[in-house]
Amino acid sequence: MRPWRPADREAVSALILGIQRGEYGLDIDLATQPDLVAVDDFYFHGDGGFWVAQDDGAIVGCIGLRDIGQGEAALRKMFVTASHRGGGRGVAATLLETLLAHAIARGLRAIYLGTTERFLAAHRFYAKHGFTELPREALPGSFPVMAVDSRFFLRRLGTS
Repeated sequence: MRPWRPADREAVSALILGIQRGEYGLDIDLATQPDLVAVDDFYFHGDGGFWVAQDDGAIVGCIGLRDIGQGEAALRKMFVTASHRGGGRGVAATLLETLLAHAIARGLRAIYLGTTERFLAAHRFYAKHGFTELPREALPGSFPVMAVDSRFFLRRLGTS
């Protein structure tokens, strides 16, 4: 696990598009995901960040956090290659733990996320890790909704 570097752009884009298009048949490309073209500008401001998971030098997962103001942030671009999901590998959980530790250390109060209806395993993963579903209308106005987002979740931080 490590912070994203500009040299990761091609591998991260290939990982994400491979899952979105290849596994889930989403009609999406880099042009509709400007955050992947400008990771530094989109994620590395305020309390945001972007991390990658590697195995033998290959990027096998990623996760991003965008600061949306008011002590809130958006979890974006959480993807793990099929070969590194489940089986006790813990790549997804480690990515999320890295992001949450960063958010808590920065004093963020809430993390929102949007995902597609098709990512059913992701819905279960988020629920298992303390996220609750909420309607789109409950999102803050600063939340960056993607065209494919149809389900939304929230995790509050720093409260018992």
